[in-house]
Amino acid sequence: MNQETMMHYQMDPSSWSYCMRVMNMEDQMERVIRLASKSAVVIFSISSCCMCHAMKTLFCGMGVNPNVVELDEDPKGKEMEKALMRLVGNSTSVPVVFIGGKLVGTMDRVLASHINGTLVPLLKDAGALWL
Repeated sequence: MNQETMMHYQMDPSSWSYCMRVMNMEDQMERVIRLASKSAVVIFSISSCCMCHAMKTLFCGMGVNPNVVELDEDPKGKEMEKALMRLVGNSTSVPVVFIGGKLVGTMDRVLASHINGTLVPLLKDAGALWL
């Protein structure tokens, strides 16, 4: 087998390893969506990330009790992080926030929503805030 044929074979989308990676990515995307819909507020986080800590502090300070998924403590956390990166379309994947099962986004989107006054109504609609 020459080099060109070998490279074609390794990059062939119909190859078994490619199919397995795609199936795993789909499984992790489904898992992210399933976890995101289990609570009013879900934060996908990494325990040592200062931005994640700030996000958790923001919600707790507002009286919201978010469900936090620590990706670094999950055996499939790296795969879920890749799925989150695809969802947010960004290289910075955490923290990622879902409210009412809907993707709000990363830190910048959540803070923008807080500043422009749309975060509290989202939280109230999701049943995470009663004030």
